[in-house]
Amino acid sequence: MGDQPRLQLLVRDGCHLCLTAAEQLTPIAARAGLEPRQVDVDADPELRAEYGDRVPVLLLDGREHSYFTLDVPRLRRDLGLD
Repeated sequence: MGDQPRLQLLVRDGCHLCLTAAEQLTPIAARAGLEPRQVDVDADPELRAEYGDRVPVLLLDGREHSYFTLDVPRLRRDLGLD
């Protein structure tokens, strides 16, 4: 997987759903011993073109895990926390 973080949260400024997802993600990631990385989709033309207004998007190991809302039970299960 290289230097890619296990958890990436694709966000944009002014997105209230993004703030909520980040708040939910922080304690789950900490419990799993991970540090999520937030990525501003508007800072990358390719990400902006791919995700448009469909943010937040959580990537787990580079693959789309959930969008708009964080699927907390599934994420906990996929990280081996349940």
